[in-house]
Amino acid sequence: MRISIELEPSDIRRFLHSLERSRRLARSMDEIDVVNAAKHALDHLPIAGAPQHVRRRMADVQRLIMMVEDDAWALPAPYRQEVLPTLVYFSDPDDMIPDDVEMIGLFDDIIVLELGLRRLRHVLSAYDDFREFREAMRGEVDSKRGRAEYARRLARRRDALRERMQRQAARGTVKLKGDG
Repeated sequence: MRISIELEPSDIRRFLHSLERSRRLARSMDEIDVVNAAKHALDHLPIAGAPQHVRRRMADVQRLIMMVEDDAWALPAPYRQEVLPTLVYFSDPDDMIPDDVEMIGLFDDIIVLELGLRRLRHVLSAYDDFREFREAMRGEVDSKRGRAEYARRLARRRDALRERMQRQAARGTVKLKGDG
């Protein structure tokens, strides 16, 4: 059975207000603490009994964590500042709907995650392209010279994808802090 929910602008504002509180909290936390809290939540939330759509979204949380932790990608600060509040909200067991409320406890987390994913759509697309490029090049790292060329090509690809992210952010309706 499919159930669709239509959120009114006032509903979305409430979720965005909650996300803004998480943004303020994220600014006062070390990034590693935010990531570790999100990992802990993934490991300890009552996901097994959650609806399938909730479980599918947990892969998106893992993807956000991977993107933040990927040293080769080195996500620029303005984009990190968009990801971290989403992870803070997700990690808070006592958010709008406490996470331990059976069947619906993660509902608000999923909505906030969806809002964050929509804002970061162009960033996640670029990161996915970067990961695919890196994976395709892995076989080329067999000598010192090969490693240096690999690093150069990977850096060029990362830079090109970052430029694409900025162009897409500039064309889109969402402007991130630091995106001129």
